[in-house]
Amino acid sequence: MGRQGVIMTYSIGEVEELTGIKAHVLRYWEEVIPGFAPQKDMGGRRTYTQREIEMIYRLKYLINEKKYTAEGAGQQLLEEAQALEENADLIRQIHEARTELSQMYLAIKHQSQACDQSAHTDSNEPPQHS
Repeated sequence: MGRQGVIMTYSIGEVEELTGIKAHVLRYWEEVIPGFAPQKDMGGRRTYTQREIEMIYRLKYLINEKKYTAEGAGQQLLEEAQALEENADLIRQIHEARTELSQMYLAIKHQSQACDQSAHTDSNEPPQHS
């Protein structure tokens, strides 16, 4: 734990202990919820990542608190993932626009300061007599 590049994984028993969701329920969710499929190790044992733990907590909330069916909760997760994907592009566009606006602001500010200095320098010159 704590090393970069190492992905922490959990056994089905550890996931049950962490989340309070029984192992048989987790196996059932694998069957009815698209995208919920933990990897299996060389011995065929399920291994869960932190991402899957977070998904389990979200499913638990939707099923227990919001009263979704397992299938309905799975559909809700798909819709949330789709919305996140769609918003990710919008967020990227907003970031690009902000960057461009910041650059324009700084360019205008720099030019304005240069003009102010030039005008200030011009006004400090002694009048020339002919």
